[in-house]
Amino acid sequence: MKKPPALQEPMDMPNPDFPIKVNLSKAKGYGRLMFPTHWHKHMEILFVQSGALAVECNSERFTAHEGDLVIIGSHDLHSGFSHSDDLAYYVMILDPALLNSASLDAAQTKFITPIVRNQIVFHHKLSGDADVSECMYAIIQEMGERQLGYELSVKSHLFRMLTLLMRRHVKAHLPQSNYEQRRHNLERFQPVLSYIESHYDEELSVAQLSELAGLSRFHFSRIFKELTDRTVTEYVIDIRLREAEYLLHNTDMTISEIALAVGFSDIYYFSRTFKKAKHSSPSEVRKRLRS
Repeated sequence: MKKPPALQEPMDMPNPDFPIKVNLSKAKGYGRLMFPTHWHKHMEILFVQSGALAVECNSERFTAHEGDLVIIGSHDLHSGFSHSDDLAYYVMILDPALLNSASLDAAQTKFITPIVRNQIVFHHKLSGDADVSECMYAIIQEMGERQLGYELSVKSHLFRMLTLLMRRHVKAHLPQSNYEQRRHNLERFQPVLSYIESHYDEELSVAQLSELAGLSRFHFSRIFKELTDRTVTEYVIDIRLREAEYLLHNTDMTISEIALAVGFSDIYYFSRTFKKAKHSSPSEVRKRLRS
C-alpha cells in the first residue's frame, strides 16, 4: 500500500460503511499545538466547548471560543493550537460520500459533489448560530449512544446542518479548475511544509525548499505565497513565534534559551519580532505570567 503523503492526514474510520467519527479533544497549556499544518479529503467540523482554539485555515487566522464552530472543507490546509490554559472541543470528521444518493439527483449534483470538491466554500468560523449548534449536539449524542437507528438520525441531522450552512454561511463558489489546481499544488508542496514544520529551528533557504518541490525559485515562491499567503521567511517566523509562545507559557526556560531553541540567534531581533507579532515583548509575557 502506498504511504500517504506527510501532510495528507490519513482518515481511518471506525466503521467504513458509515464514514463519520466524533471525538472530544482536550489540552492543558497555552500555545500547545493541537494539530500541525495538514489537509485531507474529508470535511471536518470543530465545536469548542471551553477555552479558546487558535486556527489557521488557508492563511485565514482566527480564534474560536466556547460555542463557536470551525468548518474545514476538503483540501483546506489547516493547523491549530490552544489559546487558553484549558481547552476542550469536539472534532467531527465526515466523508461527504456518506450523503451520496444511490443514483444522481439534484441534492448530490447541486450540493454534495461541489462540497466534496471544495467548490462551495463555507465561512470557516461560525458564531451564534444556535440551529447549527443544535444539529452538532444531536450528532454528538447519537454517535455517543449508538441506539437503534442512530445512523438514520445522524444522516438527517447532517442534511439539516448542510442546508443551514448553504443558506447562511457560504463564502464563495469556485470553479472546478480551482479545485484541481489546488489539489495538485498541495500534493507538490507536502514535503516542503512537512520539512519546515520539522526543521523550523534551522536555517532554511528558498533554494533548498524549492528543490524539494522540484520547482524554480520564482515558481516556488509564487505558489507558496498562494497557498499560505506568506513568504517562506514569514511562514517560518510564524512557526518559531508559535513555539516560543508555548515555551514562555509552559516552561522555566530563559528568554535567551527560548530564542535559541526556536531558531533565533539574535535575542534582540527575537524580542522585536515577537513584540511586533504579539503586541507584547517576551519579557512582558513572562512578567504577566509570574504576577
